[in-house]
Amino acid sequence: MTRIFADPDAFVSDALRGFAAVHRDEVALVDGGVVRAEPLEAGRVAVLIGGGSGHYPAFAGFVGRGLAAGAVCGNVFTSPSTAQALRVAHAADVGGGVLFTYGRYAGDVIHFGEAERRLRAEGVDARTVLITDDVASSPPDARDERRGIAGILCVFHVAGAAADRGDSIDEVERLAAHANSRTRSHGVAFAGCTLPGATHPLFEVPEGQMSIGLGIHGEPGVRDVPLQSAPELAATLAEPLLAERPEGCRRAAVVLNGLGSVKYEELFVLFGSVADHLESRGIEIVEPECGEFVTSLDMAGVSLTMLWLDDELEELWRAPAASPAFRKGAMTAGVRPAQPTPPPPTTAGTASRGEVIPATPASRRAASTARRLLEGARDAIAVEADHLGELDAVAGDGDHGIGMTRGLNAAVDAAAALGDAVGVRELLETAGDAWSETAGGTSGALWGSGLAELGRALGDREEFRPVDAATAVAAACTRIAELGGAEPGDKTMLDAMVPYQQTLRAQVDSGADLGSALLVAAAAAAEGAAATAAMLPRRGRAKPLAERSLGHPDPGATSFHIIVDTVAGLASAREEQE
Repeated sequence: MTRIFADPDAFVSDALRGFAAVHRDEVALVDGGVVRAEPLEAGRVAVLIGGGSGHYPAFAGFVGRGLAAGAVCGNVFTSPSTAQALRVAHAADVGGGVLFTYGRYAGDVIHFGEAERRLRAEGVDARTVLITDDVASSPPDARDERRGIAGILCVFHVAGAAADRGDSIDEVERLAAHANSRTRSHGVAFAGCTLPGATHPLFEVPEGQMSIGLGIHGEPGVRDVPLQSAPELAATLAEPLLAERPEGCRRAAVVLNGLGSVKYEELFVLFGSVADHLESRGIEIVEPECGEFVTSLDMAGVSLTMLWLDDELEELWRAPAASPAFRKGAMTAGVRPAQPTPPPPTTAGTASRGEVIPATPASRRAASTARRLLEGARDAIAVEADHLGELDAVAGDGDHGIGMTRGLNAAVDAAAALGDAVGVRELLETAGDAWSETAGGTSGALWGSGLAELGRALGDREEFRPVDAATAVAAACTRIAELGGAEPGDKTMLDAMVPYQQTLRAQVDSGADLGSALLVAAAAAAEGAAATAAMLPRRGRAKPLAERSLGHPDPGATSFHIIVDTVAGLASAREEQE
């Protein structure tokens, strides 16, 4: 387990601060991650990598020549926020465009995608290449839906080496996508990992067993099998990769990766068996790597990656690289004087808004009500945070309760900091931005965007009617659905949200007062959340572990029900008092 920390909530920022102090000749700290200490030459492409923390050397350890220009680092196992990605991009961009490349996880796709959109609006040529190397997460005919694991190293190096030799952004994007199309990984776990401050692992592997197809965010594997000897394990890891070998290809870069607790001597024993197995199948291994490259805190496990080479990929794989955690060839890292530590980040959502926007008296009263409802939601989620984490750990990484608590705390604090003069639109937009910025992850992006959209739809009116609330809720739900890309029946928060929104609209249209309408709608959300227990997930991290989630309600749908039930109770009680 993770034994050294001060405040578990500050674990990532504390680790980044220490990392930047150790490697001050190579990296500079940015609010949201790190960039190279020696800036890129003007006009070069800035390859930016990133994702949740807990995977060192990924991602900060791969910032350097022949690799990334910067890394965006979210909380442990949680995607970075849009604002973090933008800050790192602005610090790294030197006019040649920005290429984001990262593993395909829903929260990362949402946050980095929004950052790409905003950069383009600013005139920056921003692109994205998703990494999809994990063969256990989807079958070959759904390869684009796979998640990214240790194969990210191969794509990072190919893209970074191409950018550093001066290739255009079109060419860097093409080569990164080409490398991804020929990269495959497969992993096993022997024991789960433990989040900083937690007292038990996110999952357990039965004694004498190993879990095949693990994820790097603490997700368990897709099936458990008896422990195998090194030669047997080498074949188990390699065969799915060999099954997807491009026709005629006999040369491969091979990466054997430790997930956190497997000792190097064990990795070397296994690599010897891997080399024997691949060579027996006629595969020539080119410049292999064996060590820790993409970990999962203290997880006991290993993964095998193969990048099937052609001439242009082999040239880039052999290219020199120099970063804190990965070095190839004779290149040495450039040096510049240590940079001053940047000022602490301002409260999310407040720094860029400037003067308070004038609001109507009705809007200010609505803002006061919204503050109380946010506080109530925060308190209700805090009570259920452990339960939500347990639900999430069934087929995910177990951080849903932590993320919801972190996001609601940030939303409440940001709303309180605005004072009493603001209207409901500004308050909810600010609270939503703070939620997204602080929580990160898929739920952070969805709840933050939904809350901000709720504020925009409510606006600053002279009076607020029940129909206005129902219309605003519908707008927020539509925004969440658009961002998440899910549909009812996918076992997500939509399965509680859609019946809630539809019932609220029907109740308001029938003439019910808002308090009563919210209570009936919350009951519909409860039914929708409960119904997810009988569903199998069709999207997100839980999809590869669908069978394990059967019988358990979706954590996102459950947290949605908890919040709207709390809101309904508070709003109804207030109406009765009035």
